[in-house]
Amino acid sequence: MIALAGIGVVIAAVVGGYLVAGGKLLVLVQPAEYIVILGAALGSMLIANGPAVIKNLIKQVLNLHKSGPSKKDYLDILVMAYELLTIARRDGVMALEAHIEHPEESAIIGKYPSFAANHHAVGFLSDTMRLIISGSGIQSHDLDALMDLDLEVRHYEHGRPSRVLQVVGDALPGLGIVAAVLGIVITMQAIDGPPEQIGEHVGAALVGTFLGVLCAYGFVQPMAANLAVKADESQSYFRALKQVLLSFHKGSVPAIAVEFARRSLPSDVRPGFTELEDACRATRGGGA
Repeated sequence: MIALAGIGVVIAAVVGGYLVAGGKLLVLVQPAEYIVILGAALGSMLIANGPAVIKNLIKQVLNLHKSGPSKKDYLDILVMAYELLTIARRDGVMALEAHIEHPEESAIIGKYPSFAANHHAVGFLSDTMRLIISGSGIQSHDLDALMDLDLEVRHYEHGRPSRVLQVVGDALPGLGIVAAVLGIVITMQAIDGPPEQIGEHVGAALVGTFLGVLCAYGFVQPMAANLAVKADESQSYFRALKQVLLSFHKGSVPAIAVEFARRSLPSDVRPGFTELEDACRATRGGGA
C-alpha cells in the first residue's frame, strides 16, 4: 500500500508544483508524446524479453501494493517446521511422508495458510524432505549445496522483472528525447506559422522530454527497486526453510533447528526467542 501512496505523492508534487507556478494542466495533455514514449518503451521491453519474463513482470507489478512476508508469516513457518520435525523425531521421518507427498491434505501445513498458499515454498520443503526421507545417504554439505543451488536459481528468476524495469527506466529519458526531437521536426515544418502555433509545438516537444524523465526517475526505477527488495525478502523466507531442514538433517532437535532458522531472519521480522518458544510449546498442548 505504501508504494501506491508513493506514486500518489509523486503525481501530487509534480502536478501541484506545476500548477502553483502558474502552469496550465491541459498543456501536459499531449497524446502523441505519450504514444511515442510509452509505446516505444513497451516495444523495447517486448524485444528484449520472452513471454515468461513479461508474465512474471505483470504479476509482480500487480502485486506492487502488497508487502513482503511479515513477522507473523515467519513465526508461522518456524512453528510449522517445529511441528513437522517433532513428529519426525518422535515417530521417525517416514511419518512425514503423508504431509510431504500430499501437502494440500496435511493437517499441519493447512494450519498455516500463508505458507500453504506459497506453492514455491511448499515445493521447496517437499522436494528437500523427500531426499531426507528416502534415505539416499546425501551428506549435509551436499544437501546444503543443493538447496543453495535451488535458491540461487529461484532468486535469479524472481529478480528478473526488477532488472527489466531498471533497463526500461534507463531508456525512458532517451525515448523522451526521441519524442522531443520529433516534436521539433514538426515545429520546423510550421516555422513560417504564427508565433502561437510555433510555441504550441515547442511546448508539446518539451512535454516529451518531461514525460520521459518523470516516468524514469519518478515511477519505473523506484518500482524496479521495490521489486528487487521484495525478491530479497522472499529469499529470506526460503533461507529460513533451508536452515531448518539443514539443521534437522545434521541431527539437531526441533527446537535447535528452528532457532537456527530464526537467527537467519532480518531483525525487523525476526520473532523473539521467548515468542517462538511459547508458540512452539503451544503446539504441544502446553508441554515442556
